[in-house]
Amino acid sequence: MSEFIDETEALHANVENMKNLSDSLATFNESFASWLYIMNMNSLTTDWPQAPTDASFIMAKRRAEQEALKAMEALKAKKREVEAAAAAADRTAMTDVTEAETTFPGNVTTNTSGQTAKSATASKKKPGKPKLSAKEKKERSLEIEKIISCLPLEFRGSDPSLRRSMETVIEGLMNSALRGVKLVDLITPPDLTQPRVNKCLIALVNRKVVRKDNSTGTVLYHWQGIP
Repeated sequence: MSEFIDETEALHANVENMKNLSDSLATFNESFASWLYIMNMNSLTTDWPQAPTDASFIMAKRRAEQEALKAMEALKAKKREVEAAAAAADRTAMTDVTEAETTFPGNVTTNTSGQTAKSATASKKKPGKPKLSAKEKKERSLEIEKIISCLPLEFRGSDPSLRRSMETVIEGLMNSALRGVKLVDLITPPDLTQPRVNKCLIALVNRKVVRKDNSTGTVLYHWQGIP
């Protein structure tokens, strides 16, 4: 009988604990339901703007101004690079011109025999062009066109007069391929001036179509063709 009483008391205690747990869950459910209701009401009563605000427009305008400044700085930097490259090319041209001029004596005589000798030297500078057949002329024209297509844009047609000058310089180099040619030998004023010849030679040397040699003290340009 005493064991039955003990079991009954244990069962009663467990039932009381379950009742307390149920009351706690009910309290939690009520509190959680209140929190959900508050969140729902908050979402319904809060105004969530969809259109951009004034701050968004201000930021977009500021960003556009910054991008415009960056683009302008990039253009200025590119312009400075182009000007620096052009100045370097001009300095190179003046250096080559000076080297070419130093290969000839600067003494000037006034007697007739001196002038005659100078005229004879000038007449030897530019030998006549070799006679070519129609087939050879066509082949040479195709080769010149192929070489010019490998040069910078200004020689390929953006400046027609510069292209004609380049063609003349290439022909002169081809005619003197075996012995080399001096810069002054390619000058034919008024169209093919010394600076223009030098500019063409610089482009050809950079492309390795022509080899520059000053080992003998005289600057000579040797024709090599497209590597």
